[in-house]
Amino acid sequence: MPETRSKIAQVDPVWNRITDEAREAVRKEPLMGGLVHACILHHKTLEKALSYRIAAKLASNEMSMVILREIADQAYEDAPDLVEAARADLVAVYERDPACHRLLQPILYFKGYQAMQAYRVGHWLWETGQHDLAYFFQMRVSEIFGIDIHPAARIGRGIMIDHAHSIVIGETAVVGDNVSMLHSVTLGGTGKEEEDRHPKIEDGVLIGAGAKVLGNIRIGHCSRIAAGSVVLTDVPPCKTVAGIPAKIVGEAGCDQPSINMNQLFSASQ
Repeated sequence: MPETRSKIAQVDPVWNRITDEAREAVRKEPLMGGLVHACILHHKTLEKALSYRIAAKLASNEMSMVILREIADQAYEDAPDLVEAARADLVAVYERDPACHRLLQPILYFKGYQAMQAYRVGHWLWETGQHDLAYFFQMRVSEIFGIDIHPAARIGRGIMIDHAHSIVIGETAVVGDNVSMLHSVTLGGTGKEEEDRHPKIEDGVLIGAGAKVLGNIRIGHCSRIAAGSVVLTDVPPCKTVAGIPAKIVGEAGCDQPSINMNQLFSASQ
């Protein structure tokens, strides 16, 4: 297995592109050389770069960068699907965020992408029974990035969180693949229930800025939630909902709203 991974790394077009972009960034902005070399060019694979970036961002007087990097390295070694998810998230950000012009950007600068990869390591810790370490990751992600995701929440691949400020995702929430959400989204509960109490977001959903999705409800695939809406009941697939409380106002408008990112709607939809 290690030999196979080494061969893959040698022909990895995504990582090769990232390193090419890194070298070009240093050429254009020499003052960025230290950061770019530390985060990208000193590493042989994407997962090694991510473990360094996660550790550097989350380190504190309470937990050293060395320990955090060892934890992340172990997670990527034991669960290769974390690397696959990181790649899918990276491509999602690059393809959906008009402010993203290089694959290099999310790794270096975008807190939504960085927080999601730190959450994924925290979720691995949770799944392997290391709950206190998982809670530590949750705490530091919240403190550093302003994103609070319970490590028990289950989140798919191809996730794009734009701007990524004040995101809250609760313990029993489930988020499918290829979901996009903007800042200040809450996937929360409606009270003090201790069982399954958070939303289930199916594949391809687009959640607008400031939307609150509350309770153990299901948001159907390829639906849209308008900015500022409060969703308290199930949403059928391929619909647009808006308002407080949210109501169906039309169709989703396209086959893949989370990829298209079109947040406009009209009564005629």
